[in-house]
Amino acid sequence: MKVVRISIIGFGAVGQGVARSILAKKEFLNDQGIDLCVVGIADSGGCTVDNQGIDLNSALEKKKQTGTIAAGRESVFELISNIEHEIVVEATPTNIENGEPGLSNMLAAFKSGKHIVTSNKGPLALRFSELKEAAEDNGVLFRYEATVGGAVPIFNLIHEDLAGNTVLGIEGILNGTTNYILTRMAEERLPYELVLKEAQELGIAETDPTYDVEGIDSACKLVIIANSVFGKNATYRDVKVTGITKITPEALELASKNNYVVKLVCEAGNGNLTVAPRLVPKRHPLAVGGTLNVASIMTDLAGRITISGKGAGSVETASSILSDILYLVKNS
Repeated sequence: MKVVRISIIGFGAVGQGVARSILAKKEFLNDQGIDLCVVGIADSGGCTVDNQGIDLNSALEKKKQTGTIAAGRESVFELISNIEHEIVVEATPTNIENGEPGLSNMLAAFKSGKHIVTSNKGPLALRFSELKEAAEDNGVLFRYEATVGGAVPIFNLIHEDLAGNTVLGIEGILNGTTNYILTRMAEERLPYELVLKEAQELGIAETDPTYDVEGIDSACKLVIIANSVFGKNATYRDVKVTGITKITPEALELASKNNYVVKLVCEAGNGNLTVAPRLVPKRHPLAVGGTLNVASIMTDLAGRITISGKGAGSVETASSILSDILYLVKNS
């Protein structure tokens, strides 16, 4: 049995989803000869460390009951740098202003010789090249499938399954919240404000929905794609962004009468990065509804490849994180 020690930095919805996924897949992992041993967990309240492995059920229950897993004196930096383990799962919230605390956490992990798996978009949307170089300089791997598209395997598909192809362009819908809002507005002829309130009540939209509805979240994801796939050195400030807040039910109805839907579409290609509402034919691969995400990848050899799936949710995001962890186990 290969014991792989990991830490989970950030124990909100995503971090807890990772813990639940490890528990749910324990038998499967053991059948693969893998024992994922979580030796440290950190949240905003502090850390808990156990070199023999943390009881994840107990950690989840403590988080639910008290709001924190804090139990020891270690700081997050000490956990990342000084506690013996191989993989750091960085799942702190996205901060698009300066990338912190995720940026410092990732750099500390690389410096101490640990691989990173992350769902945190902020550092990658601001300092992708620096992070990639830090990983290479320290001889470790950097995996970030969960930063874009939730459970949709965009990077694995492009870098591994489509290896040998040149990617000519990518377009997609990368934000489930805005897709839900536009879908409901079109289907029910409801105004934006009413559907937003509904989405917030259902937990699909945040209390402050600005990142989603203004297109910022989509722009961050598009930048990560552009940097990873096209080798750019872009930040989200390089994206031309228009959100969905000005779209009316009347505009959606007019589009529908002409066999179109309106979607918040991200495009990367020909040196351009754009996020904007766009008319999409109803039968087009991008015309997905609800909270679905979709990415359509144009290649020179394989032609157009389109994939769709759940773009958000703790379990769905944890699916991509677990996939990246298993990649590291098998390739490091």
